[in-house]
Amino acid sequence: MTDSLAARPPAPADADGSAARRWLRRWHPGPSPRVSLVALAHAGGSATAWHPLSQALAPDVETLSVQYPGRLDRIGERSVADIPALADHVVAALADVTGPLALIGHSMGSTVAFEAARRLEAAGRPPVALIVSARTAPSAGPFRHLERDDEALIEELRVLGGSEVLLENRELLRLALPPLRSDFAALAAYRYEPGPPLACPVTALVGDRDPRVGPGEMRDWADHTDAGFALHVLPGGHFYLQDQLDAVVRLVRESLAAHLD
Repeated sequence: MTDSLAARPPAPADADGSAARRWLRRWHPGPSPRVSLVALAHAGGSATAWHPLSQALAPDVETLSVQYPGRLDRIGERSVADIPALADHVVAALADVTGPLALIGHSMGSTVAFEAARRLEAAGRPPVALIVSARTAPSAGPFRHLERDDEALIEELRVLGGSEVLLENRELLRLALPPLRSDFAALAAYRYEPGPPLACPVTALVGDRDPRVGPGEMRDWADHTDAGFALHVLPGGHFYLQDQLDAVVRLVRESLAAHLD
C-alpha cells in the first residue's frame, strides 16, 4: 500500500505559489500542456507513486502529483486525518493552475479526488474528467475500521500486496506506518454527504484480483455523475497499476481525448 521509500525519483520542479509548492509535484513540466492531471495517491502513499504515469503522459498531459503531509519531504509535518480537509488543501493548491483540469486517484486518493472535484465544481472550475481506481464509491459507506497496532497495519499491507522492500525493512516501516495509520483513520471517519452528481464523466479502474473492492462495487461510481461512466477491469490486484502502466496510460488518454486533439 505504501510506495517504496527506498527508490525516489529526482527532485521535481515545484508548482508556483506557496500552497502549490507544499502540495504539488511537477515531475515532468511541459511548456504548454493540454490538460493538467491532478493525481492523488493511496493511503500511506506519496507523490512518487505517480512518477511513471507522469513520465508516460508528458508533455501534452502534465501530472500534478499531490504530496500529502507526513511523508518524504513533508515527513516533519503532521498528517491530515480528514478527507474533506485534504480535498480543501488540494483545491487551494490549484488556485493558480490554468487550463483544463482532470483528477485521478488510487484507493484513498479516489475519495479525495471526488471531494476535490465537488469543490472545484462549486467554485466554478469544473474538472473535465474524474478517474477513480480501486476504491468503493463514496456512497458505499464508511471504510472498515482497522486496529491501530502496527502488526494489524502490516498485515493489511500484506493482504493488499504492498511493496516487499517495505514489508521486509523495519526502518522503512517505522517511517511509513504513522501516515498510513492517519490515512486509515481519515477513511474510517469519512462520511459521504449527498449532493448533486458531478458534471464531468467518471472512469473507474480496478484490478480483477483486488482483495478489497470488485467490479460490482466500482460500478456504483456511476451514481455520482450525470456526464457518462465507464468501468475497466484490468489484470492484477490492488496495485495493478504497477504492472498495467501501458493500459492505464491508454485509458487516461481516452478519458481526456476531447482535450488532446
